[in-house]
Formats: sequence, C-alpha cells, structure tokens
Amino acid sequence: MTTNQPDPIVFGERPLSIEQVVALASRSAPAQLQSDAAYREKIAKGARFLDSLLDKEGVIYGVTTGYGDSCVVAVPLHQVEALPRHLYTFHGCGLGKLLDEASTRAVLAARLQSLCQGVSGVRVELLERLQAFLEFDVLPLIPEEGSVGASGDLTPLSYVAATLSGEREVMFKGERRSAADVHKELGWTPLTLRPKEALALMNGTAVMTALACQAFSRADYLLKLATRITALNVVALEGNPEHFDERLFAA
Repeated sequence: MTTNQPDPIVFGERPLSIEQVVALASRSAPAQLQSDAAYREKIAKGARFLDSLLDKEGVIYGVTTGYGDSCVVAVPLHQVEALPRHLYTFHGCGLGKLLDEASTRAVLAARLQSLCQGVSGVRVELLERLQAFLEFDVLPLIPEEGSVGASGDLTPLSYVAATLSGEREVMFKGERRSAADVHKELGWTPLTLRPKEALALMNGTAVMTALACQAFSRADYLLKLATRITALNVVALEGNPEHFDERLFAA
C-alpha cells in the first residue's frame, strides 16, 4: 500500500505563499532548500562580498559599527567577530508565554525564506541549518512578548539566532531541552555566527509575518464556514437567493 506524500516546499528564489507557510507550520509538507549550483553560488557571493568590504576596512552598518543611534560608534576589526553574539545576547529578554509549536515553525519558515533571497550576506550553511531546524522539528522557545516590530522582531528572533549557536532552549521531540544538547544528539556543530549574520537573522519582521499568515488562514476558514452556514440557513428558510446576486455586492 502506498501513500501520497505531499510535495516538499522549496525555499529559494521563488516566493512562498501564505498557504505554504501555514502548511509548514502544521507539518503538512516537508521543507527543502534550493540546491542547484547556481543558487548556492548566488548565496555564497553575498557572503564573499561582505568579506571583501571587511578586507578593505569599509564602514558597514552593524558589522563595523554599532546599531541604531550607535551607528556612529566604530567597532574595531578585532571585535567584529564577537559582535553577533553580543547582539543576540543583549536582546534575550522576552517575556510572557512561549509561542506554540506551529507558530514557531511559521517563524522559522518566514525567516528562512527572507534570507534565501541572497541579499543578506549570510552563508549557505546558515540557510541549511534553518532548514534542518524545520526538518527535524528543532523549535526555539520564543517568548510572545518583547518586540514592537518597528525595526524588526529583534527580541523574539534573538532566540532563533541563539539556538542556532547552541545557546538557550528548544522544544525537541516533545521535550524542553538545551539547544547545545540537541545539537550534540543530532551530530551538529553549533554555528558561530559570522559578521552580520545575527543582524540578518534578527532585523526583520518574520514573527509578525508568521503570525499574520496564521491569522489570515483562520480568517479564511471562518469566512468559508460563515458563507456555508448562511447558504444552508437560506435554503432551510426558503429564502430569496436574489439578495445574494453578485451585482448587488459589486455595487
């Protein structure tokens, strides 16, 4: 007996639909990373470009400078490698309940797809690890509260950056575990985020996008449900279908 497996949802140059994000959130479809040589080279080229700017000792926001109003503060080259860890550590102050597992998967999907465009200066290895988090259901524990989203969901996304680096906690196989232990169990080496990678992970609206996709899906379900209930009600009461003529609603 054979079962029809859903086609994998491919992260890469093509956009994802809301329905695909929701499918990933509910584990209705597996995640796959675009793997052709041309695409991998496109991602690698962005990381190399960042390295070339560093070699020239160029001023790069968030790499050789501070963040926000601190952009006028220069970061010495010998401290550039340490900056990503300080960034996600500084923002690890979320509060409130934790996002549920479906919402967390949606967050990972939204962040991964954004970074897959090849304009953030991150390595292919970072994209592969995010895809592996989805594949193996390694879910960062992300507090619901702590972000206004104006310049990115900085605090909640810091939990993604930290767990990729083997810090803080994740949900794995139904248990709350340290990210370091789960990396060890899976035979992974925690990532040491390169210059700009923590900023690329955190300075975006992946959490708002993920939750909005889920909210749209719930609203779409309710709309279809309400439409069907209304139709059944009109049939049962022998109502006048002319009230629902599309020309009335077009006007």
